[in-house]
Amino acid sequence: MLEYFFRRLLGAIPTIFIIILVSFFLIRLAPGGPFDFDKTLAPEIQANLNTKFHLDEPVYVQFGYYLKDILQGDFGPSFQYKNYTVTELIAQGFPVSVQLGLSAMALALLLGSAAGILAAYRQNSKFDYGVMTISMLGISVPNFVMAPILILIFAIVFSFLPAGGWNDGAFQNRILPIVTLALPQIAYIARISRGSMIEVLRSPFIRTAFSKGLPTFYILTRHALKPTLLPVISYMGPAIAGIITGSVVVEQIYGIPGLGRYFVQGALNRDYTLVMGVVVFYGVFIILLNLIVDLLYGWLDPQIRLQARKT
Repeated sequence: MLEYFFRRLLGAIPTIFIIILVSFFLIRLAPGGPFDFDKTLAPEIQANLNTKFHLDEPVYVQFGYYLKDILQGDFGPSFQYKNYTVTELIAQGFPVSVQLGLSAMALALLLGSAAGILAAYRQNSKFDYGVMTISMLGISVPNFVMAPILILIFAIVFSFLPAGGWNDGAFQNRILPIVTLALPQIAYIARISRGSMIEVLRSPFIRTAFSKGLPTFYILTRHALKPTLLPVISYMGPAIAGIITGSVVVEQIYGIPGLGRYFVQGALNRDYTLVMGVVVFYGVFIILLNLIVDLLYGWLDPQIRLQARKT
């Protein structure tokens, strides 16, 4: 398994390079530059800034400079956030996005798995149909629609919760963003765990356990839960990365100072270094999450560990 781990790490290097290469050239295809929107700059000053940051040189030369800085662990300064480096902005915004994303994923895993397992155990019942109907609604309604609805109900009509803001991470300010992020994931996990549990319940070893007269709760938790969670674990890696990196809209709506807001502002202002830094950081983050999920999957399924040793 350790050999498999290092092989995957080495295999991630070409992927990271492709991410850097594609994103670097794509962002420069957009019209305008990082200093074109600053009307207070004299032409001479703007020319000096372009020279300082190598923006007046060919794109392939700029890519060489950027790749050299990346290999030294330097994302460079932000063009729009004065006196801040990209590393400092990532260090400020990423913890906020991680807190929201992991909290939403924990809520989704708890509620989605429980709902899916119970729906599978009571297959074709009213409860099963109800869970699947709600899950379909949760998948169909996007975050940018759900967020205003939750704000309207809980912040404006009933005045239970604040409509936005971070307030240093106060519990009341976290509830609506976390619920908004968690609702689609609850729906996905419920559907995945339901299908997996139905298949597991039809397995010979589960039928044998029931024939022995073992308690239902014991069978579900001791024998059926672990194989049921295998597809859920496979989904968790991309889902966690998606819920953290995809919180851009939610952070904008609720006014949360996460990394997604920096990314949006950087894209609008042609802040090349900030956008590139966020893209590269998220790319590495997603690769590491997928690797962790593969290792967890091998821990849950001994056959995968055996195949990893053979290959």
